[in-house]
Amino acid sequence: MENGIPRPHIAVMPTPGMGHLIPFAEFAKLLVDRHHFTVTIIGFSEFTNEAQEAFLDGLPYSITSVLLPPVSLSDLPADARLETRISVATARSVPAIRSVLQQIQETRRLVAYIADLFGTDGFDAAKDVGVPQYVFIPTNFLFLTLMLELPALDSVMAGEFRELADPVRLPGFVPIPGPDILDPLQDRRNESYRWVLHNASRYREAEGIMVNTFVEIEPEAAKLLTAEENGWPAVYPVGPLIRGGGAAPHEGAVESLKWLEKQPVESVLFVSFGSGGTLSPEQTTEVALGLEASGQRFLWVVRSPSEKDSSAAYFTGRSGGGDPLSQLPEGFLQRTKEVGMVVPSWAPQIDVLASAATGGFLTHCGWNSTLESVVHGVPMIAWPLFAEQRMNAVSLVEGVKVALRPAASDDGMVDREEIARVVRELMEGEEGREIRRRVKGLKEAAAAALEEKGSSAEAIAELAKKWKSSATA
Repeated sequence: MENGIPRPHIAVMPTPGMGHLIPFAEFAKLLVDRHHFTVTIIGFSEFTNEAQEAFLDGLPYSITSVLLPPVSLSDLPADARLETRISVATARSVPAIRSVLQQIQETRRLVAYIADLFGTDGFDAAKDVGVPQYVFIPTNFLFLTLMLELPALDSVMAGEFRELADPVRLPGFVPIPGPDILDPLQDRRNESYRWVLHNASRYREAEGIMVNTFVEIEPEAAKLLTAEENGWPAVYPVGPLIRGGGAAPHEGAVESLKWLEKQPVESVLFVSFGSGGTLSPEQTTEVALGLEASGQRFLWVVRSPSEKDSSAAYFTGRSGGGDPLSQLPEGFLQRTKEVGMVVPSWAPQIDVLASAATGGFLTHCGWNSTLESVVHGVPMIAWPLFAEQRMNAVSLVEGVKVALRPAASDDGMVDREEIARVVRELMEGEEGREIRRRVKGLKEAAAAALEEKGSSAEAIAELAKKWKSSATA
């Protein structure tokens, strides 16, 4: 209760994956701490893993969670993409979502239902119980712009994005080559394309769209998307929403941070492809030998290689089996022990990026990792793998200009010589110094965005005011 009035309550439903759950939770924390809301996080029991359960259990008491009963997906093809599986699971869960929302309404003043980017069929449940619907985009304005433009693009395209002779021109952004457009859109015959298009077509039903970005990193798009009477729902930049630091009591975390403390300022390249990023055995070898040839200090999180890159581990929290270190070239660890440290599977990324010794980040360009790098003022090497990461890479390199991107051969491999060249350029080259200067400026802008009177803080306050007004009406 607040002044005798029940606290406003919102229900949010993230798509599976920590990269979606974390920004949702951080957004919920801001609503709880600054605006006195309560929140329910709705999840899919069939996609939840131990890491996600532990994360949810650690949230403040004003943020509760509930898992939907599992739905059968046995009729889907064995090779159905995750975008398809998630969208189908959402559509089949509408009765269960409706039931959860009705139960919340029995004891709370439910003022909004917020769906994730591939969960818009949940709108039907919210409409049934009379609750306004919103979309939360855990990535950026670039992704949102593509989704808003997708129905029109689909109506005029004859072939595949990857076959386009000219790049795709999205308002507010540098041109995006067709092969770099969102991964599940690269095969129009696949059901995942249809489901992404389906979700995109429902965005306009929302009363508002929240995006985990801030104005200064995508300024032209921010101007266009937040303009009045542009025909779209109201758009609110609410980022950068990232998880706080504080390494877990994990031997690898302790050792890697101790090692960093001994290194010179901004001398170490952090190499990590995210929670689900895996490379082929051949590419793993090239990365190792490229780092060695660069002569630069590095901290490398090595995951078990896979025969081909996959987004599955991103959602399940699992990657290939076996000892990741056993896949490294013979003698590599011994030869590089004076300048590098290799840790298997996991490192405390936030703490590593916050270290004074970290001077660069070779990243898969997932948006959470990108924001974490920007928030800590660390320049990047862009090495995208799946999802929207290739689009992000183009924007970061050619638009925002806070990253370098190594050139790949026709078969997609990046050889050791190119890796060594790009690493040296980022860490000690003239272009690297200019990138470092720009990312330091964005670091200041990112911090200001969520401070009182900052652009993102004001957007969240506007939403909170709107929802509180509806709660007391």
